[in-house]
Formats: sequence, structure tokens, C-alpha cells
Amino acid sequence: MYMKKTITKMNKPKLRRRLFHIEKRVNRSAAGNGLLFTLMAICGVFMALPLVMVVNNALKPLDELFQFPPKIFVRSPTLENFSDLFVLMSDSWVPFSRYILNTVIITGFGTTGHVIFASLAAYPLAKHDFKGKNLLFSMVVLSMMFSWTVTQIPNYMIITWLGINNTYLALILPATAYGMGLYLMRQFMEQIPDSIIEAARISGASEFRIFWQIIMPNVKPAWLTLAIFQFQTLWGNTGYLFLRSEELKPLQYAMQFITLGGVHRAGAAAAVGFILAAIPITFFLICQSNILETMTTSGMKD
Repeated sequence: MYMKKTITKMNKPKLRRRLFHIEKRVNRSAAGNGLLFTLMAICGVFMALPLVMVVNNALKPLDELFQFPPKIFVRSPTLENFSDLFVLMSDSWVPFSRYILNTVIITGFGTTGHVIFASLAAYPLAKHDFKGKNLLFSMVVLSMMFSWTVTQIPNYMIITWLGINNTYLALILPATAYGMGLYLMRQFMEQIPDSIIEAARISGASEFRIFWQIIMPNVKPAWLTLAIFQFQTLWGNTGYLFLRSEELKPLQYAMQFITLGGVHRAGAAAAVGFILAAIPITFFLICQSNILETMTTSGMKD
């Protein structure tokens, strides 16, 4: 109503000049749009090229894999690489499906646990006041400065002290305590208006209900993005530091030994590379669609 009165009181020629000025400032020339589109297309081709080569290498016979100069696209597609991989892994005393199952267990539980614990810890840091709140958050930010290489010895000592070495928990438990996830969730939760939470408390909602039915749906872009990053990290984990039993090791570990087999295992290595790339990309595409749907409604203000 206020905007309508303002527009009616405003001089029409003056209003047209303002709208023209805004339109002129926002719009680009045809040459600028064409240049921008060309640059984006070139960047898109370079970003998609590794994925295209992974797919084509998995379908190439051995003579095309070692062709020089290498060709991007396969000329005589075949599924022999996947059959060689099946034969190779069927001869081992640990089935190939066991490596896949180990990877799914570690990645699934690690990603889910990380999202849940990071969200639960971020909620009081973002929406509650208590002593030591700023100190705790500063410690979380400080922990992000250290790489995994620096902390792997303390992590190994803690895992050994807990008695969970050479188990799935040795990889799942540290994944739930990643500081980046807590930082990301806390920053997103701070954008939610406090008035919504106060209204829910007045209505008699418990803290857990507020967290589960109000906070989590409104920060869906954050925890989906967090799930994508954590899934990618755990999917490529070899587990060499904590896992000694062969029946507990993930798929990335088997991939390393296949690639060390020499020239005659190049086709099987290409097939495993396709499998390792296909699952995270599929998970990313599924989560990306949800992120794009919720990003348009995530900008909330008091």
C-alpha cells in the first residue's frame, strides 16, 4: 500500500527515467552477453573434460587406453574392463562386493552422523546464550586451521585409547566431529529470525521440536551442502591408518592395489575409476536439485 501511494505521488516522467536508468545499468550489450556465454562455455568444457575421459576410459579396450597421443572419446566401446574387474576380484579371498559394502557403511553412517551432530551442536551456539559460547566457537574456528596430516597422530592415539581401532567406528567417529560442518551450520542458523523461535516456545513447542521442525527445514541448503562434501571425503577414504583387516577395507583401498598391478590391469583400473566417480556424482546431482529448490526460500530476515 505504501509503495502504491509513493508511485502515484511520484512524477511519471521522473519514474520512467529512474526505471530506464536501472534497466540500462542492469542489462548488458549483445557483445558482452556473447563474450560471457563463450567464457562460461569454455570453462564448462574444461570442467566436464575429466568426467568425460573417466567414462570413455572405462569403455576403451587396452589398445585405445595406451594409444599415444591419447584420444578423449572411445572408438570401439567394450565392457571387457568391467568383466576383467569382476574376474580379478572374484579370485581374491575378499569379494569385490565386500569392498563396496564397507565403503557404503562408512560413507553412509559417517555422513549422516556428521550432519546430525554438527546440527545439534550448532543450534545452541547460534540461538542460545551461555557462558563460554564465544570461546567454544573460537575453538571450532581454530580447529579448521589444522590439516588432517597434522592431527592424524593424535587421532590415532585417541582411537586406540577408545579401543575401536580396526573397526568401522575408527573412520565413522572422527567424521562426525569435523569442525567445518559445525561452522557452516552455525552460520546458517544465525540467519533464522529469533521471533520464529520465540513464537514456537510460546506455543509450547519443546527445544527438540523447534530444532527438528523449524530449524532443520530452514537450513536445508546448509546440511545438504555439508552432506555432499562429507560424502565425497569419506567415499575416497582408504582407511589405511586404522583398518588392518582386509574384510573391513573400503573400495578406494582395492582401487590402489588394482592400479599397482601393472599394464595388464589398466582396463580394470579404468572400470573401478568409473565406479568411484559415478556414485559421488549421482549423490551430488540428487542433492543439488534439492539445494536449488530451497535456496530461493532461505533468505529470511526479521
